[in-house]
Amino acid sequence: MRHNLFWRRRVLLAAGAGALGWVLAGCQRQPSTAFKGIDVTGAPYGKKLALTDQNGQRRTLEDFRGKVVMLYFGFVQCPDVCPTALARAVEVMQRLGPDADRVQLIFVTVDPERDTPALLREYLAAFDPRFIGLTGTSEEIAAAAKEFKVYYAKVPTGSSYTMDHSAQTYLIDPQGRLRVVLKHEQTAEDYAHDVALLLRESDSARA
Repeated sequence: MRHNLFWRRRVLLAAGAGALGWVLAGCQRQPSTAFKGIDVTGAPYGKKLALTDQNGQRRTLEDFRGKVVMLYFGFVQCPDVCPTALARAVEVMQRLGPDADRVQLIFVTVDPERDTPALLREYLAAFDPRFIGLTGTSEEIAAAAKEFKVYYAKVPTGSSYTMDHSAQTYLIDPQGRLRVVLKHEQTAEDYAHDVALLLRESDSARA
């Protein structure tokens, strides 16, 4: 419980934190007039993901068909960018109301050496117990990052280290297709707008 209170304090302190630079290689498309983020519909990357969640269960993107996935890469000891991103995700879920049950936030650690399943479970529960954390071997994390064109690197800090990483969020539609990339500096309103748009699009396709 003490750790949960610690993470909640960090959520509150994270507001207004500066963003890391974000990397989106191989995409030169102009933003869609509909999406607030960058429309990457049809991108040749971001098609697969296979890692282990905080409860030890193997997960792939196929497990989340029917939901919009908000996919973010980060690490538990991140001082401000990751708590800010997760706090914004909480606000997005609140803005969506009942539709939040049709959305899944997935947090992929870029620090599998320290981010154990138990630590991911405790960390994410402090934001929203519905959030899922994924980890794996160093090779599996590297493969996932490469698939989504995510940059990360270990940076020594005295006797320890921190992680430098790109901070964009990916939106994957209910059909499992990568559709939108949202920048870290965008608002919860922007994120909720694009998630809702993907949900409405999916509803229209089924009608």
